[in-house]
Amino acid sequence: MKRYSAFAIFREALRQHQGWTEAWPSPEPRDRYDVVIVGAGGHGLATAYYLGKNHGITNVAVIDKGWLGGGNTGRNTTIIRSNYLQDPSAAIYEKSRSLYETLSQDLNYNIMFSPRGVMMLAQTEHEKRGYLRTERANALQGVDTRFIGPAEVKKLVPIINLDGPRYPVLGALWQARAGTARHDAVAWGYARACSAMGMHVIEQCAVTGVESAGGQVTAVNTTRGTIGCGKLGIVVAGHSGKLADMAGFRLPVESVALQALVSEPIKPCIDVVVMANTVHGYMSQSDKGEMVIGGGADGYNNYTQRGSWHHIEETVRALCETFPMISRLKMLRQWGGIVDMTGDRSPIISKTPLEGCFINCGWGTGGFKAIPGSGWAMAELMAKGNAPLADAFSMYRFREGRFIDESVAAGVAH
Repeated sequence: MKRYSAFAIFREALRQHQGWTEAWPSPEPRDRYDVVIVGAGGHGLATAYYLGKNHGITNVAVIDKGWLGGGNTGRNTTIIRSNYLQDPSAAIYEKSRSLYETLSQDLNYNIMFSPRGVMMLAQTEHEKRGYLRTERANALQGVDTRFIGPAEVKKLVPIINLDGPRYPVLGALWQARAGTARHDAVAWGYARACSAMGMHVIEQCAVTGVESAGGQVTAVNTTRGTIGCGKLGIVVAGHSGKLADMAGFRLPVESVALQALVSEPIKPCIDVVVMANTVHGYMSQSDKGEMVIGGGADGYNNYTQRGSWHHIEETVRALCETFPMISRLKMLRQWGGIVDMTGDRSPIISKTPLEGCFINCGWGTGGFKAIPGSGWAMAELMAKGNAPLADAFSMYRFREGRFIDESVAAGVAH
């Protein structure tokens, strides 16, 4: 793998940029791999990377029915934070946030991590009490976050309207080391690093079936032939239920669309991420000047990747109350992603009833921020059979009543 550096850019400029090689090849599938991971998004690629880096397992194929990072990895609003209430959630998200801080150096690929800070507005007394509770829980968990008052909110976000017509801003839960990253670059960086370790990243390779013998997974059937495997990782977000059906078990998940939009680019006016959960909208400004806007998930099950007008209306109306200046902006584009929701709005990183088959799903509306930590935990689970970060997220917790209910605890699981 050619190492990227300022010197490399200078050298290639002198050579008319003729010396660059492809970031990762497009190999033909082998007959068999030690591990096959279905899903070449951020979580699947991170799993493969940490299998190689942490556990020395490199005979790995990452396959995807579409193109690399073409699912939810390329369709989110890039928020990274770790100030969750429940201990298992805070642990895995803080692991992920800390890995993001050095990920560009680890991968030798600029993921454009920006620790600009994330604030979650408190707009009711109930919400304020909840965030004060989270602040104290985070202190015990070692997560650096604090509750700030309206004056500090206004200082950090001058364009905000503290006295909204429905809900005034009473303060905010503020995590200064949280922020954003470039979603595509995260997938590309992991794919490049996996390829450099000898792994195969195979696109346009849809799974059509899962083969097993004696309760043990043996192969996956794909549109590019049958691929044998010793272990199988299913990391396909909103399509997890379909893959689980092929493997012969059911998942406690449902799939819905989560929508987002961006405005036309404008001059810099907000340099933090703001989440307003009471009115349900969140916003940040990209490096290109676009206002990146998101809201709630659809209220009905679907697999669409298009947006709907009523969601634009609800989300933008909510944010215009808090940021009146955005009422004059034009929308540039809109899209949706298929997210998989569990009953407690926390993920599943787990063994399955099929021996040798593991699943990573259920991240709902908060999957991007978890990519490095999720991959770290999933890789350890697949390599060793157990992982401290993943223990609480077993799929069997629903049968045993061990819920990790972040949506109830925090009011939102974004």
